[in-house]
Amino acid sequence: MLSYSSYILIGLAALSVTCHAENNYPGIFGVPGIPGGGGLRGPPDFLAAQLYNAVSNLQHGLLQLEAALTLNGQIRKVGQKIFASNGKRADFATSLRTCEQFGGTLATPKNEAENKAIMDIVKQYNQYAYLGIREGETPGQFKYINGMPLDYSNWHQNKPDGKGKEKCVEMYTDGTWNDRSCNVNRLTICEF
Repeated sequence: MLSYSSYILIGLAALSVTCHAENNYPGIFGVPGIPGGGGLRGPPDFLAAQLYNAVSNLQHGLLQLEAALTLNGQIRKVGQKIFASNGKRADFATSLRTCEQFGGTLATPKNEAENKAIMDIVKQYNQYAYLGIREGETPGQFKYINGMPLDYSNWHQNKPDGKGKEKCVEMYTDGTWNDRSCNVNRLTICEF
């Protein structure tokens, strides 16, 4: 999964390529004189240098912003994932919709380090939080919200125990998981 800053950089590059294509500069791919160029022209050197500098400056700024937010405890970064919360509580569907509205999804730990990062946010707000995990068609069988089977779990002792009645998953302040009905308000934590 790409970080938020990577998506911005890709978007800027795509926008630049599109803008240059409209100005008779078809983009970076297919540049004449470069193996596999296909005879298409790319941006002139001075524009390529400006694009590189602009992207480098944006990347540097985004890294500084990420660091500042991390330092203030507003986000947690693990590998390529960023976990963040606005401190608000909502039911599962509303939490998921909120995260998707901002280009993310509900926090979904796929290893111990990600689980700890989410737990740190749960502890900070001292509130249980929904995870991006739901019960599948078979009672007791939980999956990521994208439908893939779990390859990591951290269930609390004797959980899950809802037997088809508790279809969502919450994280306790100790980082363990519990199956829970989806209509209870819990802390919203998104991943990007």
